Amino acid sequence: MTETFVIVGGDAAGMSAASKAKRDDPDLEVVVFEKGEWVSYGACGLPYYVKGEIQSLESLVSVTPEEFREERGIDLRTGHEVVAIDPDERTVTAESPSGEVVQPYDHLLLATGAEAVVPPIEGTDREGVYTLGSMSDGKELREYVARARTGESFQQPDRGPACRYLEDCAGPVAVVGGGYVGIEMAEALAANDFEVTLFQRGDRLLKGFSEATSDRVVTHLEEQSVDVRLGAEVQKIAGDDIVEAVVTPTARIPVEMVLLGTGVRPRTALAEDAGIELGSTGAIATDAYRETNVPDVYAAGDCAEAFHVVTGEPTYAPLALTANRHGRAVGQTVGGTPTEGGGVAGTAAVKAFDVEAARTGLLDLEEGRAAGFDPVAETITAKSRAGYYPEGGDVTVTLTADRDTGRVLGASLVSEYGEGAVHRSHAIVGALEEDATVFDLENYDLAYAPPFNTTWDPVLVAAKVLGGNLRSA
Repeated sequence: MTETFVIVGGDAAGMSAASKAKRDDPDLEVVVFEKGEWVSYGACGLPYYVKGEIQSLESLVSVTPEEFREERGIDLRTGHEVVAIDPDERTVTAESPSGEVVQPYDHLLLATGAEAVVPPIEGTDREGVYTLGSMSDGKELREYVARARTGESFQQPDRGPACRYLEDCAGPVAVVGGGYVGIEMAEALAANDFEVTLFQRGDRLLKGFSEATSDRVVTHLEEQSVDVRLGAEVQKIAGDDIVEAVVTPTARIPVEMVLLGTGVRPRTALAEDAGIELGSTGAIATDAYRETNVPDVYAAGDCAEAFHVVTGEPTYAPLALTANRHGRAVGQTVGGTPTEGGGVAGTAAVKAFDVEAARTGLLDLEEGRAAGFDPVAETITAKSRAGYYPEGGDVTVTLTADRDTGRVLGASLVSEYGEGAVHRSHAIVGALEEDATVFDLENYDLAYAPPFNTTWDPVLVAAKVLGGNLRSA
């Protein structure tokens, strides 16, 4: 008898699972419910679409709905929002413009993703406040940028200090939040000649990266005329119906638009209503095979927890590779080959104009101590290429290890764009996956040629310096 695999959510985790399950078991009936019109898209590309480097929103789509249906044999139902799960009856209920559907399942995957956080700040409901959590958000922001920039004879209508209509707006703008989206959108807007102020509640940008990395990014953003305000908690977005200013404890900054880049949170309401347990992070808890506490119900992607390769504990890592890998593992399991999803190191990268940064593993010393380590860190700066080579720059590496064992715990790297901070982080990911020590890492046989590297790669230099300190301690 043919079994049915039902998936809730049509992006990275969901469609990876659907494709893999159908490929491994062609007789399996695979049904995907997606409440929107877009599936299998690269949300990480949205800031570059808003900026104008990517011209077509459709180019962010990896596989179209028609290709899933016609070429892969997947019953993909867009415009269908799943509103209930009945684990006892093994059914999901979905609503669409054409009515309600009750779909039985043998296996169920929740791939409901995450949603942009709207912080508890007065005025976030005003016209002119945006988030960037979906393709429709990206489309709206691109239209905002395009209309503001194409007006040949812009005249601010007499509607007060703010803009009621997007086509009236040309600057200044605010970005609230100094994480990935905040920094990428600050670049996107500033590159389009908007006057950008970036507000960060904490004392540095890019939580989870090193202080050296944060300082380098801040300096470069300011060089690009982005007004970075650290320790600036936004208390209010002022205005009547529309945005007029951002208010902090020490300033009132007039703006015409506010972009909220204050992180994401997992969409878990559907799971909670069905009695599916959440973990300590607030995301859906699973075992190594991505199965929840409810038999034959799995969770993957930005709605679910993962296991950290350094601590062995649950973590929340809403990143694209994690979603794709875990979705594929679920598809393989449902297709007949039980497969673990694998751990994560929290590896991530960000670009800020002409600077690139990467991080992986455990960097915060307090978090390291809470996980049972005695962490110690060293920061070095070394050349990205041979000193005699006519191009190149510097790479700054902050490397963290356990004092007692020498085990590598994490790293943060920053360099000029194209000088290898991101790609060099991959060697440290390998060390984390293998529980390597800094003494192991300093002996890694990394490639050398003058156009690409120095004889002693900056990662090796960092390992040697930190290892030397541990030996002498």
